[in-house]
Amino acid sequence: MVQELQKLERTSRHGVDAFTLAEAGMEVSTSEQGRDLWVATVGSGEEHVWLQGRIHGNEPYGTDALLSLLKDLGTNGSAEYELLRSTFTFHIIPVYNPDGAEANIRHTVLWDRVSGAPEGGTPQRIDLNRDWTAEGFAADESRAFYEYWTTVDPAWGVDIHHQGLKQEHGTGDDVTLSLGISLAPGGPTLPGLEGGAYDRLTRQMNVHVYDELSKYGFVNVDRYQVGGSLEIDIKGGVVSAMMLGLDHGGLNPEEHSHPVVFFETSGNSSDGSLGQKARGKSVQQNVLALKELLLGLATGEVQQEDPERWDEIPHAPVTGYQTDYAGVVPAG
Repeated sequence: MVQELQKLERTSRHGVDAFTLAEAGMEVSTSEQGRDLWVATVGSGEEHVWLQGRIHGNEPYGTDALLSLLKDLGTNGSAEYELLRSTFTFHIIPVYNPDGAEANIRHTVLWDRVSGAPEGGTPQRIDLNRDWTAEGFAADESRAFYEYWTTVDPAWGVDIHHQGLKQEHGTGDDVTLSLGISLAPGGPTLPGLEGGAYDRLTRQMNVHVYDELSKYGFVNVDRYQVGGSLEIDIKGGVVSAMMLGLDHGGLNPEEHSHPVVFFETSGNSSDGSLGQKARGKSVQQNVLALKELLLGLATGEVQQEDPERWDEIPHAPVTGYQTDYAGVVPAG
């Protein structure tokens, strides 16, 4: 990843800048085990876009997709990419969790750098995607990227993940990509944020992606759900905290917030459900989803979508909301 970022910085024609959070001046700037945390920026637009991958170390295709998109943004001279670069400034994090990526595990492990061993002698695994909470920020990666986020104040964001193998409700067809919103539309939390604006915008974002990806025969899209029929409404997820405008340590006193969605590619590397033959298409579907979403935001097409069409994206009937603050909350 580092070699590819440095190569793109050298060879891009449109100003890719790759740097570590130490170089960006963050107070905490490395992973638990001391690895550099990297960001690449490109574009000159007034609106900033946050794109992150591999917050879970065993979910590699976010890295691949973001490096591919970064290459296109840095080298492609077409009108579409000129529009993206002039509209947005991109902040791309190909690997949020380098320690977990090296170990091919979901988590990071709290580390004592003096002894060179896990803190307390027993590995304490931290899910970085549950660590942006008022009582959280246990891991260095969380503190580092949160501080950087507060300096960026993005307008939009996307988080790329993997899920297990999945079949579409009602048809049994294999799902290749699920579209998600970490605070459930119409659920306990999202309708109360920004006068309902994020409840509308996040659905519009994913409706647009669904429509555009329907043009590609190798992609089968549904909505992300857990437990068969539950929507997630988690407040500790990184992208949830972004929408909630979390102020940690006084770094976000204005409580800046913005809409964010996530993509889930079917298959995980640690459980052996990823096949190399499917790799190219799995990466490509994320690149296409990102490109179509970003172009739709740049042209204003996303903001014209009907948010109620969120219900047209295949999904099981919603029976409740899986939360990290009140267990399962029944729907309705």
